[in-house]
Amino acid sequence: MNDEHALPALPGAVRLILSPLPLAPLEFALQRLVESVGRRKPDLFARLGTQGDKVFLIDPTDFPFVFRMIPSRDRPRIKALRRENSGVWDARIAGTLSALLGMIHGEADGDALFFSRDIIIEGDTEAVLALRNALDDAELDLVAEMVAMFGAKGEGIERIARSLVPAASHLTGLTLTRWDRS
Repeated sequence: MNDEHALPALPGAVRLILSPLPLAPLEFALQRLVESVGRRKPDLFARLGTQGDKVFLIDPTDFPFVFRMIPSRDRPRIKALRRENSGVWDARIAGTLSALLGMIHGEADGDALFFSRDIIIEGDTEAVLALRNALDDAELDLVAEMVAMFGAKGEGIERIARSLVPAASHLTGLTLTRWDRS
């Protein structure tokens, strides 16, 4: 990708601030999110079949940690890890946080990101392709999924979140929701 179309990277100062933070609260929130997505969109994990038992390392290269995910239909799991403790995996998907979020939210095409080398795939490419296709079909919106975790209380939270997303997206360069086109 040429520089005028380059995806934004998380600023170094943000990485330094995030780096020493404990991972347990992030991991707790992410696990609840994955479980909620599994309940709300069971076809996402069911579609993976046997690929859902694979270990995926999601590696936002401009983030101080990685995420180890097993998208099992019965019990999807995600764990936040320090980069140096990423362990063994079947498939690794690496790219900037903006590339990974853009792909989840449908803002960026996974094939284009791969061929432009904005994302790197290692290991079991069949598993990665199955995951990407399942995510594409699910049309995830992480803001909506996070709000859904709060149940009936989420309606007010969603209004607040949706009012903040355009400014946050503009400031960070990140695609923070499926409907965000700022």
